Amino acid sequence: MTIKSVINLCKRVFSRKTSKTIAKTTPKKNAKKSASNKTNIATASFDNPLVFSRDQHPVSRQLLSPSALKVLYRLNKSGFDAYLVGGGVRDILLGLEPKDFDIATNATPDEIKELFRNCRLIGRRFRLAHIVFGREIIEVATFRGHHDNASEEDKSCKKTSKQSEDGMLLRDNIYGSIEEDAERRDFTINALYYSTKDFKVYDFANGVQDVKDKVIRLIGDPETRYREDPVRMLRAIRFATKLDMQICDETKAPIKELSSLMANIPAARLFEEFLKMFIAGKAVANFEQLRSYNLFGYFFPAVEQALNQAPEEQGFLLPFIRLAMENTDKRINNDQRVTPAFLFAALLWYPLQKHIQRIKVTTQLTPQDVFFAALNEIMPEQQRSIAIPKRFQAVIKDIWILQEKLARREGKRAFKTFEHLKFRAGYDFLLLRAQIEGTTELVELAQWWTDFQEVTNDARLQMIKGVKSPLGPKRKAPRRRRKPNSKPTE
Repeated sequence: MTIKSVINLCKRVFSRKTSKTIAKTTPKKNAKKSASNKTNIATASFDNPLVFSRDQHPVSRQLLSPSALKVLYRLNKSGFDAYLVGGGVRDILLGLEPKDFDIATNATPDEIKELFRNCRLIGRRFRLAHIVFGREIIEVATFRGHHDNASEEDKSCKKTSKQSEDGMLLRDNIYGSIEEDAERRDFTINALYYSTKDFKVYDFANGVQDVKDKVIRLIGDPETRYREDPVRMLRAIRFATKLDMQICDETKAPIKELSSLMANIPAARLFEEFLKMFIAGKAVANFEQLRSYNLFGYFFPAVEQALNQAPEEQGFLLPFIRLAMENTDKRINNDQRVTPAFLFAALLWYPLQKHIQRIKVTTQLTPQDVFFAALNEIMPEQQRSIAIPKRFQAVIKDIWILQEKLARREGKRAFKTFEHLKFRAGYDFLLLRAQIEGTTELVELAQWWTDFQEVTNDARLQMIKGVKSPLGPKRKAPRRRRKPNSKPTE
């Protein structure tokens, strides 16, 4: 047998062994063999985690952000323990490109700040360190501890530890060990720690097996964990749709019953969750899941109320929302730019129209005044649920106003509308309306603006000449009042 064939034989033998090493882990002390444990699959505990050596997992420094490595190395060099934790490790195990590089350490926020000049401390509920490298931010968290194990001084300090009557954690700055931190993590697939010291992955809650089985499982009692932070209900859904996983029965069982806890979430935090749920390429899937668990209404109460009406009263609302979300998902998955304002405008468009119709019946205001009266009703109501920043509110308003402007093309109006900064968003919105409502007027209008963008300037002038003026009396410009001549005083 040649040397080359011997080498190839050895490679095949060792490759078979390494493919099975994911099930081989550090055994528990004094563990008793049971009859049901014929496969000898070890299970993790918070006192005795499963440890995967360098040749037993795919996590590599080459897959990590250089900025994250700098933070890990400096913390280790300064005598602190530091681990890549959560999504970064989980995504690599799933064969995905990691995007989040969160770090957990036993260094306190103040100690982290002393080590990094580019560090800023944020958060009152959870004290975190953000280390800024240009546009990239590496989030570093101190190991969380159990509130029951905290000192009396920490328990009595409202800045350190505070809980609401419903069990929600309002302050969570009790620090502890890595074992306690793992137990405080939300899902098993996020209780995975990678060390650049020994290149090992530490699994405290059988997260590697759940990653393999594609299961979302809460750590601890689901009801207690949801009460501590109701946003975990959203996170369970988001991870399931994002990672193509299934929520296990125990984790999803209490969600409907505890959905009312979402009313305690601040509007600013719900805006952040809206971005994660609807502006990440999985809007349609998350929309369906949120509705099935009675959670969507805490994002958009007026929309949920309309969707719960009889189909004939809903009108075009549901198909319009789905189409807008499908288009948003396509753009994101094709690496095209999107703005949250467009989706907000789509979700609230038909509720806005209902407000407009009601105001028209009860008042004699001009169409412009009716629009702004309806806007002043629907936006403050929505703001109580999601704190939409003003920069997005302005775009939402522009998209809605452009729907009326796009319908009026006579004279110089078409060119003025075409030059509007948000013309493209308004035009895309018009296309969706034409596709869903399907009226001859809207379809022709959408086609007219499509052609208008593709022809020469001379052809545009001819198109404008062919536009029929709207029926009804023309609006007269208001007469200017002449100022009276001032008479000299005698």
